[in-house]
Amino acid sequence: MFANSAAANRRGIIAMTGAMASFVVNDAIVKYVSQSLAGAQLIVIRGAFATMLLLGIAHAMGILLGPQSRAREILHRPVMTRSALDAAATLVYLTALFHLPLANATAINMATPLFLALLAVLWLGERIGPARWLAIGLGFVGVILIVQPKADGFNGYSLLCLFGTLLHAARDLFTRKIDVAMPSILITLGTAVTVTILAGLISLAQGWQPVTKAQVGLLAAASVFLSAAYFLLIRAMRHGEISFIAPFRYSALLIALVIGAVVWGETPNPLAWAGIALLLGAGAYMLVSERSRSRAALDAAQA
Repeated sequence: MFANSAAANRRGIIAMTGAMASFVVNDAIVKYVSQSLAGAQLIVIRGAFATMLLLGIAHAMGILLGPQSRAREILHRPVMTRSALDAAATLVYLTALFHLPLANATAINMATPLFLALLAVLWLGERIGPARWLAIGLGFVGVILIVQPKADGFNGYSLLCLFGTLLHAARDLFTRKIDVAMPSILITLGTAVTVTILAGLISLAQGWQPVTKAQVGLLAAASVFLSAAYFLLIRAMRHGEISFIAPFRYSALLIALVIGAVVWGETPNPLAWAGIALLLGAGAYMLVSERSRSRAALDAAQA
C-alpha cells in the first residue's frame, strides 16, 4: 500500500514539475503579447488554438466519436464545476498578471500550496504532520527570498492575484472529486472550452483589434504550452497526496530563474540563492521522508 503511494507521489511530482514549466513559458508569452493586444482577445485566440489541439488529440484517442465516445462526460457536474473554477481563476490571474511585475504575480501565486494544503485538511480530511507544514512554510519563505517583491509593486491587482490563487487551489482540489476513470484529456478540453467562451463574452465588451502574424504565432505556441500544463496539472492532482505534491509548485520559480538567465541574462543575488536553497531543501526533505516511510512500511510488512 505504502509502496503504491510512494509511486503515485513520484508520478504526481513529475507531472507537477512539467506543468509548472509549461505554465511559466505560457505566462511569459502571454504577458509579452498583452503589451500590444487586449487581454480578453488574446485569451480567446490562445484558447481557440488550445481547443483545436485538444480536440485533435481526443479524436485521435477515439474518445470523441464512435462507440467508445466519452464526450458527454464533459457535461458531468464535477467536470463542469472544475472547468468553471479554472476559467475564473485564469481570467482573474491573467488580469492581475497584465498589471503586475511578473515576479510579484509569481510570488503571490506561490501561495497556492498553502491554500491547497489547508483545503485538503478541511475538505478531504488529509492529515499533515508538523514537519510537512514546516517544509511548506520554509518553501514559501524561499519564494519570498527569490522574488524579493518591492512594496511599490503591490497594489489592488495584488489582491486580485491572491483571489486567483485561491481559485487555483479550489480548482486543483476539486480535480480529486472527478472519477479517476474520466480521461484527463477530456477534463483538459472542457477547461479550454470554458475559458475561451468566458473570455469571448468579455472580449465583446472590450472590442477587438487587428492581429499580426507574429501575435498569432506566439499565441499558437502559448496554446501548446498551456494545453500541456493543463493536462499535466490534472495528472498531478489525480495521483498521490495533495499535501505532498503541492510544494513542487515552487519549481516554477526555479524554472523561471533558468529562463531568465538564458534569455535575459538575469543572475540571482545572494538572497535569491538562499531562497533557492530553502526551496530545494524543502523539496528534498519531502522526498526523503516519503521514501523513509515507504521503506519502514515494507519492512514491517515483511517482518
